[in-house]
Amino acid sequence: MVQYPKSDVLKRLPKQFFADLVVKTNAEVAKGYDVINLGQGNPDQPTPQHIVRALQDAAENPLYHKYSPFRGYDFLKEAIATFYKREYDVDLDPKKEVAILFGSKTGLVEIGECLLNSGDTVLMPDPGYPDYLSGFALANLKVDYMPLRKENAFLPDYGSLGDSVLDRAKLMFLNYPNNPTAVTAPADFFKQTVQTAEKHNICVVHDFAYGALGFDGQKPRSFLQTPGAKDVGVEMYTLSKTYNMAGWRVGFALGNPSVIEALELIQDHYYVSLFGAIQEASAKALLGPQDCVRELVHRYETRRNAFFEAARKIGWNAVPSEGSFFGWLPVPNGFTSESFFDYILENAHVVVAPGVGFGRSGEHYVRVGLLTEPERLTEAVERIGKLQLF
Repeated sequence: MVQYPKSDVLKRLPKQFFADLVVKTNAEVAKGYDVINLGQGNPDQPTPQHIVRALQDAAENPLYHKYSPFRGYDFLKEAIATFYKREYDVDLDPKKEVAILFGSKTGLVEIGECLLNSGDTVLMPDPGYPDYLSGFALANLKVDYMPLRKENAFLPDYGSLGDSVLDRAKLMFLNYPNNPTAVTAPADFFKQTVQTAEKHNICVVHDFAYGALGFDGQKPRSFLQTPGAKDVGVEMYTLSKTYNMAGWRVGFALGNPSVIEALELIQDHYYVSLFGAIQEASAKALLGPQDCVRELVHRYETRRNAFFEAARKIGWNAVPSEGSFFGWLPVPNGFTSESFFDYILENAHVVVAPGVGFGRSGEHYVRVGLLTEPERLTEAVERIGKLQLF
């Protein structure tokens, strides 16, 4: 049988760091151990019933059995604009400032191809969401990293990057509430971001995947709430986390009209938009009762409190998460993030995500997913506590 070689584009794709960790985890499960897996980022709750019923009803509409409009139905774009006005007091033109995406990941991967040329430079947070790198590789982009350090509240320090780095960058990725560090960004930081982008002619891409998930009564800020934000960039939102619709693959990009047009143009060539019934159900999710979102935030906050209280009791000290459904904690002395992963998997049968998998600056941290009930999270910490590492 002929073995056809992969293209140079595919050869540029980064290796999947976490694939080997999944193999190790599955090996422990195969041995019969009760493994508590806190290393993943997949929402564990079902989609709210009123949204599921909306899809079931809409699926019977023969209109949706045909191709959807290439750029999506106007009613969904209008619902998105209404949602943003209600939640963030941000005005959006549904026709020019909203693009429907096959999940926000699609837009995050496509945007480099839309705006940059081979060899251009993009700024990426370190640590950051690894799949950003896939888009950079496909577009053959160069990457400069923006370290996220504890002493700067896990926010990029633009002053430390220097004008030479900022001048060559054409695109900047941000993500707050942040994966993996679980911090939120204040208004002053976004104001500084707009000023930096204007000065150096950088397009900002704010990944707002966890926008609904803020704790202690604090609502995470949209980048688009910042004066001038639409002049210099876009925000990408997803229904995956807000409404537990990860498998539905519904996201959208919002903001600068020229960027929105570029995203829609590339999608004209890749897709024929989402199944219309999914679009109708998504609109009803955005416009309908939001009790399910408030209940979800309360659930994650309860889990966060249980986990960090248990961690404090064993001497595993870290700042509790401000947003997202993750925790970001230092590893004990004498361990790297990978060796800590191996040690607690083998000896406590608990899985965490090594911080180095999110970038060099993630070393000596691990990410914990708050995606199981409080009792299970507490048990995981207690198992680790018995190892007397702290």
